[in-house]
Amino acid sequence: MAMTTATTISAGWGRRGFLMGSALGATTALAAMASLAHAAGAPSRRMPVIFIGHGTPMNALADNAFTRRLSAWGRELPPPTAILSVSAHWLSRGATGVGMQARPRTIHDFGGFPQALFDVDYPAPGHPALARETVGVVKQAPVIATEQWGLDHGTWSVLRHLYPKADVPVFQLSIDYDKPAAFHYAVGRDLAALRDKGVLVMGSGNVVHNLRATDRGTADGPKASRPWAQSFDDAVKSALAGRDDRALIGYEKLEGASTAVAMPDHYFPFLYALGAAGAGERAKTVYEGFQSGTLSMRCVQFG
Repeated sequence: MAMTTATTISAGWGRRGFLMGSALGATTALAAMASLAHAAGAPSRRMPVIFIGHGTPMNALADNAFTRRLSAWGRELPPPTAILSVSAHWLSRGATGVGMQARPRTIHDFGGFPQALFDVDYPAPGHPALARETVGVVKQAPVIATEQWGLDHGTWSVLRHLYPKADVPVFQLSIDYDKPAAFHYAVGRDLAALRDKGVLVMGSGNVVHNLRATDRGTADGPKASRPWAQSFDDAVKSALAGRDDRALIGYEKLEGASTAVAMPDHYFPFLYALGAAGAGERAKTVYEGFQSGTLSMRCVQFG
């Protein structure tokens, strides 16, 4: 994908927007702004952390076991002040971006799907105050406040079922794709502070995601169509059960990893959620199964 010094939004499922390092000069000023920001009051309890395996964009329109579980999950979660989404579909290089829009646009970052999917609008408001606070919360690397992105399908395709009224403020945080797995986990640790301010930290990707090795047309099911996909998903489940965060950060050593995570873009959001979860918080499996034979739809909740 050709990239410029501005955020690039490209068509095609699996393509990403990039926030380039040329904006780094604004970091100091924006961090100062963050120190002046005041978020909304915190709720009576600490918000959970969630990770969602989002799969195909068509899940936004689908009525299936996965989307029905998302709808029920939204009713089970405590009401958030805002949602911070870390989506596999906003990658950056040289810095971490935070979306500052008061009214983030719905991004249709894919191609080759029915017009009905392009017609979807998810008009949730943003939360600039909490977004500015997030700029100051992340200590791992340069952080850029930006209005160059919005809500991509990794965010709105699942929130459409979790919060169908689009009445909860949402803002996104980008994934600095130049950084290793441990960095993303550490940023997640920084984001944990937002949970006490009513923010639902949400990672959205897939722990098994290799579009070149899917079995298109395969019915949704509890088991993968390929042994490598099942092996890696099982290894993640086992590590989660024991909260073996070190093994999950070093995912390349898990069985089936070389094919299951051929590119880490969809795995990294899981590490943000894992990092934001307290060490003593048990991972609750909310949904597990596969779409297109090899896409793990595993969803988990901490807290």
